[in-house]
Amino acid sequence: MFKRGISLRRVNILMLAVSVLLSIGLIVAMNMTTNINEETHEYTQKFIEWRSSSYDLQRASDYLTEMMQDFTVTGDREYLDNYFTEAKVTKRRENALKVLGQDHARSAAYRDLSAAMDESLSLMEREYYAARLTVLAYGYDVSEYPEEIQNVKLMSPDTDMSSEQMKEMAMLMMHGDEYRKRKEVISSHMENCLNLLDEEMKEEQAKYAEKLRKQVVFEHILTILIIVMLLGIVILTYRLVILPLKNSVDLIREEEDLPIKGAYEIRFLAKTYNLIHHTNMQSKEKLSYEATHDKLTGLYNRRGYDFLMENLDLETSALLLFDIDRFKAINDTYGHDVGDRILTRVGNAIYENFRSQDYVCRIGGDEMAVIMVHSDSSLASLLDTKIKKINKMLSIKQDDDPTVKVSCGVAFGENGIDLETLFKRADTCLYEVKNGAMKEVAFYKSAKEKKKEQIKEGNE
Repeated sequence: MFKRGISLRRVNILMLAVSVLLSIGLIVAMNMTTNINEETHEYTQKFIEWRSSSYDLQRASDYLTEMMQDFTVTGDREYLDNYFTEAKVTKRRENALKVLGQDHARSAAYRDLSAAMDESLSLMEREYYAARLTVLAYGYDVSEYPEEIQNVKLMSPDTDMSSEQMKEMAMLMMHGDEYRKRKEVISSHMENCLNLLDEEMKEEQAKYAEKLRKQVVFEHILTILIIVMLLGIVILTYRLVILPLKNSVDLIREEEDLPIKGAYEIRFLAKTYNLIHHTNMQSKEKLSYEATHDKLTGLYNRRGYDFLMENLDLETSALLLFDIDRFKAINDTYGHDVGDRILTRVGNAIYENFRSQDYVCRIGGDEMAVIMVHSDSSLASLLDTKIKKINKMLSIKQDDDPTVKVSCGVAFGENGIDLETLFKRADTCLYEVKNGAMKEVAFYKSAKEKKKEQIKEGNE
């Protein structure tokens, strides 16, 4: 699966993409956690406000009761003034209802608070009546008191009572069982309201706690993934880069070839080093030029070709196989000397038309090959031109030697290709030209590429 080696570039791009995704995920998760904490804090603050405001209604109601009771006992107008200041100016009861109604207008807690408010308002009529009796009992001028007191109409039996009787009745109205029971109704509604708010608070806290727990688990998972990814990077770097380089250092010191292992880039460097190393070793061991070159043409021989093909990067190279048309007949007719001159001429023509960085080889009798490094299918048109130029040069007659023509098959490297496949493809194309194709060169095309060309020709 990883015959060509894992590309560090691709691994880095993949790791970068994963890192970005995990980082974004972690940032989003952290923001969500922050939002949950802020929501929890905001709700807690609102709950405190709701509960405090709701309890204000109870405190205001008790304050009104206390002020009116003190007024009926002492007749001191200051208590009555305090009463109406609370009822008309401070309005803690109304404010409490308004605050809770903003967020809980349809809740059971709001209904209980409203019921307590209604009962408190209803009880004020009794308090106004007791206040009117107290004002009359002490002989105060009713016109100097608030309209609520002035507008109270005493029932006929009460108008005939003495001052003392009026005082007693006023105190009874404010301290009797009936008043106490009605106050208990207010307290009961208030207690229900506060209990409902407490229950709601517990439910909301449980919801926020669960959301926060899930967020923490999500963050933990992302953190673990990031740690695993970092460990993976360390392991991959060690296995694909550090370990091969470490082993290579030892082999270089021992002047041995490097194994083709590790990442794609490390393998490429190993192949390049082996090629350079082999050249150096040839010099050190005083290998003759003839060991890797053909004596007749001066081109690389089969041994040199094999070495090149084993150490060059085939994936980024192109292989061209040449064959001299009717060479056997020429050899038989004109003799081996003429045949040798033709081989030399063909070799020179091919060599002159390729780059200095390309490798021109004679791999058989009249079979020649060119290994073009750093090449791909985009050079097809250029290669077609080169082959035509070579044949044009060979069509010019020299001395009494016959003119010749070459056929060529071309295959381009690709990811994962091996030497055998590359050679087979080029040889197939050469066979196509040699066996009746009305052309000088053929390029290997996959079944998919051929189908596209057929469709294109059909459309045209």
